[in-house]
Amino acid sequence: MRTVSVWRVFVFRERILRRPTIIDVARLAGVSKATAARVMSGQAELVRDQTRERVLKAVADLGYERNAIAGSLRTDRTYMIALCIPDITNPFWPEVARGIQDTLEAGGYATVTVNSDWDAEREKNYLQLVRRNRFDGLIINPMNTDTALFTHLSIPVVILGNGAAFPEFDSVGSDTENAVQEALEYLYTLGHRRVALIAGRSQRRRGVARMESYRIFHQRHALTVDESLIIESDFSDRAGFDAMERLLALPKSPTAVFAANDVLAIGALKAAQAVGRHIPRDLSIVGMDDIYAAAMTSPALTTIAKPKYEIGMEAATLLLGRLNGDASRPPQHIKLHAQFVQRASAGLLIN
Repeated sequence: MRTVSVWRVFVFRERILRRPTIIDVARLAGVSKATAARVMSGQAELVRDQTRERVLKAVADLGYERNAIAGSLRTDRTYMIALCIPDITNPFWPEVARGIQDTLEAGGYATVTVNSDWDAEREKNYLQLVRRNRFDGLIINPMNTDTALFTHLSIPVVILGNGAAFPEFDSVGSDTENAVQEALEYLYTLGHRRVALIAGRSQRRRGVARMESYRIFHQRHALTVDESLIIESDFSDRAGFDAMERLLALPKSPTAVFAANDVLAIGALKAAQAVGRHIPRDLSIVGMDDIYAAAMTSPALTTIAKPKYEIGMEAATLLLGRLNGDASRPPQHIKLHAQFVQRASAGLLIN
């Protein structure tokens, strides 16, 4: 017992200088390294109860934690998933990320989130990091359309958003095209014929999808598209503010505005109110995403609610399926329903 006690004191002094290892655990428990490893790797049924208890007590005394990197070299799994999103400051993404993290965590995986900041080159650097650090999978809302970048990772990849440009990968998004049509039709029923579009700058298909729906709406109702009412911008409230200022400066300003997301719509609303426009009496505004702030504006923002948490859950579920042996099935492209939410920022056109 004296030898064990002396060794215990020695090990605790050593902890100040370095992390305890499986060898330290084995020595303190008085067992072989192989026996300690069996207990730590979940093969405790091969070890006597008394021995297992000694090993676990040594682990607790030393504060030992298993070396995941060394384990990954044996199993070829790191149990880490990369999540790459374009704008971590946009309130849309935390709910998506939470759905992903909760689902992956239940499957035994940790999530590492990175922000591409709408920068294709920065995204490419992150993809190299994913490959270099042996991540097991990737969930991404991509800027790049070069599918070879994702294929070369040699890991399962799930696309967040419209998967049309990535047919060989699973994708999860919302039915944006139909949702935009529903919002524009609502404005039409309120009497609006001069509807502006603040579209996010075309990164992949984001702005394009809104633009296509906008043009289809005009064709359906035999309305002429006034190109001056279409403004492409960054996805920020400042960009929405600036876009609205441009629209209000037109010789014939719009009676309604549809913005590509709520952040743009809130910026547009602020700009209109700053020059004394009453919302919705003078101008109707509709956004998309239904972020938390959309219900807090004055007036509350009419918008399209995307199922953010559910998008994250579905994406993580598809990825877990690939990781757990479902690698050969055809790619799935899931579009979840987006719900139109009527609030106070859109109203009847008064001539």
